[in-house]
Amino acid sequence: MTEPAGAGSVGPGTDAGPRSGSGSGERVAIVGSGLAGCLLATLLARRGIEVTVYERRPDPRVTGPERGRSINLAISARGLEALDQVGLRELALSRALPMHGRMVHSVTGEPGRPAGKQSFRPYSADGSQAINSISRAELNLALLEAAASTPGVCLKFSSRLTGLDTDTGTLTFDAGSGPAEAKADVVLAADGSWSVARRSVTFRPGFTFSQDYLEHGYKELTIPAVNGDFALDPDALHIWPRGSSMMIALPNLDRSFTCTLFWTGEEFAALSAEPPAAIVGHFRNVYPDVVDLMPTLAEDFALNPVGSLATIRCWPWVHRGDGAILALVGDAAHAIVPFYGQGANCALEDCVEIERCLSSAGGSWTEALPLYAERRKANCDAIAEMALDNFVEMRDKVNSPVFRAVTAGRHFLERRLPGRYVSQYELVSFSTMPYSRIRDRMRRQDRATVLAAAGVAGLAGLLAAGARGASGALRRRTR
Repeated sequence: MTEPAGAGSVGPGTDAGPRSGSGSGERVAIVGSGLAGCLLATLLARRGIEVTVYERRPDPRVTGPERGRSINLAISARGLEALDQVGLRELALSRALPMHGRMVHSVTGEPGRPAGKQSFRPYSADGSQAINSISRAELNLALLEAAASTPGVCLKFSSRLTGLDTDTGTLTFDAGSGPAEAKADVVLAADGSWSVARRSVTFRPGFTFSQDYLEHGYKELTIPAVNGDFALDPDALHIWPRGSSMMIALPNLDRSFTCTLFWTGEEFAALSAEPPAAIVGHFRNVYPDVVDLMPTLAEDFALNPVGSLATIRCWPWVHRGDGAILALVGDAAHAIVPFYGQGANCALEDCVEIERCLSSAGGSWTEALPLYAERRKANCDAIAEMALDNFVEMRDKVNSPVFRAVTAGRHFLERRLPGRYVSQYELVSFSTMPYSRIRDRMRRQDRATVLAAAGVAGLAGLLAAGARGASGALRRRTR
């Protein structure tokens, strides 16, 4: 059910939906109707739990997505498994484009690499695995429709949370016509990196919180279709690595590409002050093979906003008051930078874990939510670190001959030792192995590989020594 968007979405003294149909009687509120909020609402409603979802923005099915803030998603195994729980896996894949590797674009001045030369790097050893480019807005709409069509879900738009009191179970909103209140026993905060719900507990004793900003921000640009076809290879995530910064491009179903610049604030500020011709000239120097494919480059650069990139860590994720229990979900608990393509995948995994924990706890929220936090915290910390490391890899290391040789060596081991040696990228993107176990696995694999290589080298040395000894003995006998 969707209540009309606008000032009347939340009325004074309203409850967060009817009492739960699960038999426990809790009123459940979800703050935020993004990917995580919508999936979580659908999962809970399918359990018979009635949920009210509050969203600060108007209904995007009416108004359309916000300009310039999408960053196309790279949906992979974890996200697909989560979508499968609500029957959306195949729909998502039908609206996505597979990317089987990275296409790295060189720039003038690199020794031995002419301007615009492209080099394809497959994601998997056999070239069969792919991540899937999908519009964030389109996936969000699919999840929103799923939530809206699920009995027990009530959607309230244009309802901006301004305060939360867990001691009274009161949520306060700005609903357009003035402040309004609602009551809830369980509040699930899926309201993103700058979570208002999280702010209500930020200054409590014992709550730790950090937000670490990159000096880089992001801005989106567009490469339109050319004569009805893709201007670049659609089977790849395109990267223009430039050492301290980079640009990427992901394909869209309309045969355009969404480009994202990852530049420092100084770089954005310096070019923003220049006239359109200077902007185009700069791109011609830095991205020579693509600038002519971007007819609206200067306009997009001027109009699209610069977004910030931050890693947010906090603990605990679950807070109990006399009136309500609050749990942080997705970016509200653990925002990460987008360089492993795992932010949305990770948030969707949170939702599935909450549903699993409810099953394990027999429907008890007070048992399920701490269990969810305990199971997820180490995994989310692990992918946050891997995402930061992958930014350095994408913007700089992919151009290194040493890095390319190491990657080729790992792919060789994967082919020779299938199932026993698996790259970190494949474990992150093409498996559902908990993130926290991946680096341990990589360390064990690398140690075993070094020992095996040393053993082979030692055996080869012994064989060579034996052969030399036998040869010497033979020479002595023939004298």
